[in-house]
Amino acid sequence: MGTRQRHIAHLHLHASLTEAQYADIIELMSNVTPHVQAVPPNAVQLDLTSALRYFDLSPYDMVQATMMRLKAHYGIDSSAGLAGNRMLAAMAADASAPGEATWVPADRAAEWLYPRPLTALPGIGRATATTLTRYGLHSIGQLADLPPATLQRLLGTAQARLLAERARGHDPRPVTPREPAAYLTAEQVLDQDCLDAAQHRRTVLGLTDRIGGRLRGERQVAGRVTLTVRYADRSSTTRTRALPEATDHSPALAATALGLLASLGLQRARVRAYVVRADDLRPAGTAYRQLSLDPGDARARAAEAAADRARRRFGPEAVRPAALVG
Repeated sequence: MGTRQRHIAHLHLHASLTEAQYADIIELMSNVTPHVQAVPPNAVQLDLTSALRYFDLSPYDMVQATMMRLKAHYGIDSSAGLAGNRMLAAMAADASAPGEATWVPADRAAEWLYPRPLTALPGIGRATATTLTRYGLHSIGQLADLPPATLQRLLGTAQARLLAERARGHDPRPVTPREPAAYLTAEQVLDQDCLDAAQHRRTVLGLTDRIGGRLRGERQVAGRVTLTVRYADRSSTTRTRALPEATDHSPALAATALGLLASLGLQRARVRAYVVRADDLRPAGTAYRQLSLDPGDARARAAEAAADRARRRFGPEAVRPAALVG
């Protein structure tokens, strides 16, 4: 029984992205296939093999639909490459103009690779290219046809084997989704010591708002919150509290963090830094939420979702809690 042919897409995003925008694009791509690998700072790779049957599209049409989705959601043009492995897909994307996609079918990989210049092959930098050119090698095809022993004398055994495999279009690396974080932290270090209780409160609110946004962006919920306060004398105090239920809702996180802050009794403390940590993380889809009869809760969550969308589009400072304004 033969091995199923893989279909890997590489999308180069023609935009300068913030960390939050990039994370949101990774999340959008996860709606196409769970096999998404970030290639910072502005590219992503997708293994579309299992998604093709679900969407009932050809590989090329699937890539086109994904590019259109990026354009519709974020106004971002992309160059795409589609091939049987990660290396070829990335090379095909590099050869594509913005808004275009290049497909390298498995049975045409050698034909597509051979005339390309040596420097187009990953792993060949300026020094290696100079060495190979000195011996009359200018294309990937010439490199692929060179006897292994000759290439080893020129470059050494390890590099020669690697480049020979790549020149023949081989790349066994799988698309590896990012592992979810074990915890999330947000920290604020002050320029000078703070004795103001209102400022303590505003800072903790701001940190929990950041944590909540990151949790929602990564589709995770937290079961526990930890607050650490560092003082002018370099000592610190840490308090931890389990949440009533795992959540990504910023007001719920803030209520717990502010409770921890109140328990510290900082009336005369000279505070220099605050750290909020959310852990006991789990996928949002596996968590339960106690149903509320309060319509205000539903409105708050709807407003929070709208604020997240605005931040992703206009930047992290586009929408802020009223308590943090000014």
